[in-house]
Amino acid sequence: FIAFPSLRLLYLLDEINEPLITLKTIGHQWYWSYEYSDFMNIEFDSYMIPTNDLNLNNFRLLDVDNRIILPMNSQIRILVTAADVIHSWTIPALGVKIDGTPGRLNQTNFFMNRPGLFYGQCSEICGANHSFMPIVIESIPTNFFIKWIMNYSNSLDDW
Repeated sequence: FIAFPSLRLLYLLDEINEPLITLKTIGHQWYWSYEYSDFMNIEFDSYMIPTNDLNLNNFRLLDVDNRIILPMNSQIRILVTAADVIHSWTIPALGVKIDGTPGRLNQTNFFMNRPGLFYGQCSEICGANHSFMPIVIESIPTNFFIKWIMNYSNSLDDW
């Protein structure tokens, strides 16, 4: 009798949407790794741009060398984990905050309805330099995303 209401709520909370893309995010000290496993295992690391290397249009402590490129108007699933300590993958403008814990895989979904740049940071005290783990998502139209995937895949074939 005690478990029955909880089982009903768990059933109602089950996600039924079909994401277009799954992005796996792995937190390291002090950078993020990303994997687009839906597209021929595209993987890259994303580090903060040092202050000495910034351009005039970059934000200090917020810009990265490799941005996450995602299509707008698409349901995105993100899987978050960590390699060493607890990290928190946070993009305030998207309302996303999910912890990455070593040995666990957390999941959430989000939807971007406009193009642009979305900035975030690790919001967990994960070490001395945790504030130097910025996140940048570039939301682009789907046709440009497909071109980006094709160009990225072709550049991997050259290796």
